[in-house]
Amino acid sequence: MRIMELIVPDAVVELDGQTPEAVLAELAAPVARAYRLDGSRLAAALAEREKLGSTGVGEGVAIPHARVPGLPQLAACLGRSRQGIGFQAIDGKPARLFVALFAPESSAGTHLQALARVSRIFKNPAFREAALAAPDAAALRRLLAEEDAKA
Repeated sequence: MRIMELIVPDAVVELDGQTPEAVLAELAAPVARAYRLDGSRLAAALAEREKLGSTGVGEGVAIPHARVPGLPQLAACLGRSRQGIGFQAIDGKPARLFVALFAPESSAGTHLQALARVSRIFKNPAFREAALAAPDAAALRRLLAEEDAKA
């Protein structure tokens, strides 16, 4: 499974939100547009999952994820926050790189595979540094595509 296959069109975004809720809404918006779903419902699904425990995995990375009724297939959005967001990560550091994963209700196996793949890619410190330094969303998309192809 390649993460780039899951990233919907226009779903590599510079995040402006100052709160976890605002960031989750920004991450949900491109997926909602791509599948003609209610963005607030997708953001709410992510927020509900966060109540179970933070998806801030540390080292400036968060992988919010949720199952969404009516979603036809696994979908993702990559976001970057230049200022960082307090996301209750394990290490207490603000999250700056986000990959939001949205899964259909019946996709337990592929959902877990996608989470594992994202984790593997974002564990690479050189990739994280390059992603944070990328000048724009297009460059960030290219970096992820390159890393995804070799991971």
